[in-house]
Amino acid sequence: MRYFWNFMKDLRVAAVCMRAAPSQVEKNLEKIRSLALEAAARGAQFVCFPELSVTGYILKEPSRAYEGMTWAQALDRLCAVAREARIVLMAGLIEGADDGKPFITQAVAGPEGLIGLYRKTHLSPMEKRVYQAGQEAVIFTYGATRFGLQLCYETHFPEISTVMALQGAHVLFLPHASPRGTAEEKVMSWFRHLPARAFDNGLFLVACNQVGHIKGGMTFPGAALVLGPDGRLLSRYAGEKEHILLADLKSQDLKGVKEHTMRYFLPHRRPELYKGILNGLIWPTPDPGDHPSGQDKKKGAKNTT
Repeated sequence: MRYFWNFMKDLRVAAVCMRAAPSQVEKNLEKIRSLALEAAARGAQFVCFPELSVTGYILKEPSRAYEGMTWAQALDRLCAVAREARIVLMAGLIEGADDGKPFITQAVAGPEGLIGLYRKTHLSPMEKRVYQAGQEAVIFTYGATRFGLQLCYETHFPEISTVMALQGAHVLFLPHASPRGTAEEKVMSWFRHLPARAFDNGLFLVACNQVGHIKGGMTFPGAALVLGPDGRLLSRYAGEKEHILLADLKSQDLKGVKEHTMRYFLPHRRPELYKGILNGLIWPTPDPGDHPSGQDKKKGAKNTT
């Protein structure tokens, strides 16, 4: 297998916590532009905004998210911001679909224009009612950096991170729209699984959440963090205000993990043992009679205790 880690250069990233008002696309786009320009002025080369930061997080009638604008026009606006700021910009929006339900999409744009679209592949139970899932776990390349995206609920499926790492990703960006709890509780919740995604796959990880109360009753705790390829914390934010979290990703840190005999695990995988994952294997529920404690009942014996 060919690995691309040696091509990465040092990189400054920004993880943005932003309040995204539902259906107020023009207002949200103006805020994205302002925060993106500020991040660029502070040296950020890649700037990640939360899931659905353009349209706001909407679970009812997402087709009405845009008023006086189409999703394609909003996408053009994001591309214009990336060109103006001279950055790689990642921002979330509802992507309309002609054949049914819309997608939850993260647009990726650079100084030269649109790089690509990532459609959320693993939807939460509530999202499945109104959105359709994407079908590809793609990664993107800009300059010397190969990177992937996972949106909120998707981060709970470790296979996605491994698939992206095997495609040569150096960095995973994880935009969230995750409500409930305090900011500190959200960060601690992320620490239950995100360090493992970074450590097991030997890559950087950058996560950010929406922040603030929105119409409809949801409140998003402000949280952002950056993890190194050893799973250790590089930078974090927990608060109730909009915030730009900066971090410098060092190529040497990535190299140190990839060249370590014991700490780079991917080359030692045994895919021939993982076929059950591809086949959707679910271990069967055992018959109570197959357990020693159930043998007497299965034979019809009386319980004398």
